[in-house]
Amino acid sequence: MRTPHPCRPYVILGPTAGGKSDLAVALAETLPGGGEIIGADSMQVYRHMDAGTAKPPKELCDRVPHHMVNIVEPTERFTVADWLEQVEALIHSLQARGKTPIIVGGTNLYLKALLEGMFDGPGQDEAFRASIKDVKNDELHTQLTQIDPEAAGRISPNDRKRIVRALEVHHMTGETISSRQQQWQEDPDKTYRHNPIMLGMHWPVEEINPRINIRVKAMFFPDLVDPLLAAAACPNGESLPAETKRLEDAGSLGEQAREALGYKQVLEHIHGQMTLDESFERTKILTRRFAKQQRTWLRRFQNVSWLPAQAMSPEEMAKRACKFKD
Repeated sequence: MRTPHPCRPYVILGPTAGGKSDLAVALAETLPGGGEIIGADSMQVYRHMDAGTAKPPKELCDRVPHHMVNIVEPTERFTVADWLEQVEALIHSLQARGKTPIIVGGTNLYLKALLEGMFDGPGQDEAFRASIKDVKNDELHTQLTQIDPEAAGRISPNDRKRIVRALEVHHMTGETISSRQQQWQEDPDKTYRHNPIMLGMHWPVEEINPRINIRVKAMFFPDLVDPLLAAAACPNGESLPAETKRLEDAGSLGEQAREALGYKQVLEHIHGQMTLDESFERTKILTRRFAKQQRTWLRRFQNVSWLPAQAMSPEEMAKRACKFKD
């Protein structure tokens, strides 16, 4: 029988706008010996992209060390493999110092890779990627539907990065990405790597959607919301449209970064494809849709202790979560 590590990691699951950052900090401050937070968000890794990525605010970072936030420039590519390599080392380093790793974030693919390992996939084919560079997302998604309807059903037509990857895997191997990910199928006897404590924040749909709407409004129009919400959404006092325009004018948004939810819609406004209000409404719709996709992902994780986030404060949840180590 495996002996639990005294600094056994926590993994915090939950929807976007659900308060995961507040719970992570409260938990880090409550645990005996303390904890440190490891971000698992594919867009929070980018420096300068603050208004649209829901990074933990400065006051939370001042209270507890945060890792894997603001580590690369938005002109750079950053993959799940890059994240996993750094996080593996971080977990061991924190445990060696007697600190509990607390992994939190909105990119469930990162969490899957951490808990179950990377699926067997090929590298990139730059020539193939160049050949489809100018093909529109909906056309690529139609191709994917014909090749791999299972993958097309779970990948949004707006998620160009994942569509391209699925097509690339098929192009390089002759197999669908769905078939190569079969090792990630649900298994009742599955044992997660690092023997984590799985902690989930449950939000009813009718309560999380208004939180999403007000967060997006704070990102786009900080002057129209409560100052505390505005400060949390726009930590540098710069709205998402203003931040995006500044980064675009400076040529600071790479291919991967410019596809981020919110930034992509603002860029479409900047380039005359929609009004600012249309960009705002589109971002709200897509963020709620993303939250729905997250709920599907979250149901796949096993041995999760779910807490009623709408009925408990972060401190109350943290106290309860500490008991799960026993």
